[in-house]
Amino acid sequence: MSNGYVLAIDQGTTGTKVIIFDHNANIKARTYSEFTQHYPRAGWVEHDANEIWQSCFELVKQALSESKIAAGEIKAIGITNQRETVVLWDRQTGEPVTRAIVWQDRRTAQICDELKADGHEENFRKKTGLVLDPYFSGTKIKWLLDNNVELRTRAYKGEIAFGTVDSWLIWKLTNGRVHVTDYSNASRTLLFNIHTLGWDSELLDILNVPREILPAVKPSSYIYGETDLFGAPIAVAGNAGDQQAALFGQACYEAGQAKNTYGTGSFILMNTGEKAVESKAGLLTTIAWAIGNEKVEYALEGSVFITGAAIQWLRDGLGIIGTANETEALAHSLKSNDGVYFVPALAGLGAPHWDAYARGAIVGLTRGATRAHIARATLESICYQSRDVFDAIERDSEINLKDLRVDGGAVGNNFLMQFQSDILGVPVEIPAVTETTSLGAAYLAGLAVGFWSGRKELNNKWQMAKRYEPNFTEEERTQLHSRWLRAVENAKGWARDD
Repeated sequence: MSNGYVLAIDQGTTGTKVIIFDHNANIKARTYSEFTQHYPRAGWVEHDANEIWQSCFELVKQALSESKIAAGEIKAIGITNQRETVVLWDRQTGEPVTRAIVWQDRRTAQICDELKADGHEENFRKKTGLVLDPYFSGTKIKWLLDNNVELRTRAYKGEIAFGTVDSWLIWKLTNGRVHVTDYSNASRTLLFNIHTLGWDSELLDILNVPREILPAVKPSSYIYGETDLFGAPIAVAGNAGDQQAALFGQACYEAGQAKNTYGTGSFILMNTGEKAVESKAGLLTTIAWAIGNEKVEYALEGSVFITGAAIQWLRDGLGIIGTANETEALAHSLKSNDGVYFVPALAGLGAPHWDAYARGAIVGLTRGATRAHIARATLESICYQSRDVFDAIERDSEINLKDLRVDGGAVGNNFLMQFQSDILGVPVEIPAVTETTSLGAAYLAGLAVGFWSGRKELNNKWQMAKRYEPNFTEEERTQLHSRWLRAVENAKGWARDD
């Protein structure tokens, strides 16, 4: 079945991308568009789910048109998505009933505090592998239903559907015939028991979330249904959260292999195989994927909320750069950071610090500081935050990182990649195909329909384009990182009411 193509929909936080791959994993078409970010209050982030769907629909049509590939030649569609973003919609009309609450949104910090005060954190941790933080979907659903009595009533009647963005897109692609998610996305909701592989009644009761709104949970590589919106029936057959999809696209199929995706945030995952490793260092134990009838596989994850978004903030908020590419030259214009550190806790701090009340801080400024120092400090902060996560992963897994596979929009920044290698002390490898999130979704879909034979074939397709070797001494590495940790302490708890 090597003839034909697989199409991937990569629905991210700030934009949607559609890529068509051939059997050799070559890109035959790529379309992309950004969509609107809504910030109704400080710490709130929302999306219009209809705008997201419309962008996906138009981008698929554009990719088919530009590549001159007929819909009938597409053997399967794979979906990968921003994971914890919550969509609620009317089952009858298929229309969203509220704006989507985005994973970056911090409005449920107080709910999380109350759950912790009531002694629920350990229970959630053991069952879901997650921490009680506004990042995850469950408290967002609770907030929406708590703040709209009519919506809660309709939810218990089964008139409302909940889904992360993958569920929403599959619903729309199949004209409302299929309400489903996969194990990887379900594992990010605070509602799903990653050991029993089912929605957990006790956790649903604690958060007061009705079971009636939940999707069915299926493997990540599985034929969910068909779409007939593009001129010929196409199987919708792959689905995984964006970071799990990137891990799969990077061919990290063995326990101990790790990747870092540099996007709006940075997301670091290490494959732990069929073992769900419990973290004692502030990481998440998450489901990586399930392929058809094979056993579920797990990963340790550290989520850094703000990395690429910090570069956007330099451009759009501060106005000190015109394009993201300028940061590389600005950083290289300095011999060192001159003691300037930026902690980009613009949406709190994720792993391993988990402080919803942390806020952004720039420390070490002097009269001689320039925009180059801010740009360099921003790039370095991405690498320091990744180092914090890998230190935690090594403590939990008792596996020393040997090298790191990287992907995402920032891998073209030579300063960033070299500094990442320097501060970690291991080689950093960039694959020939850097669109690994989309590729992972395509692989999962292609496996489900027999377009590819198995992971051995996919592993042989991974090729390295560039490798960065560390240059720092251990003393340099430790000194720079210890000062970073001092800066982090200054950012913690800033937004808490004393």
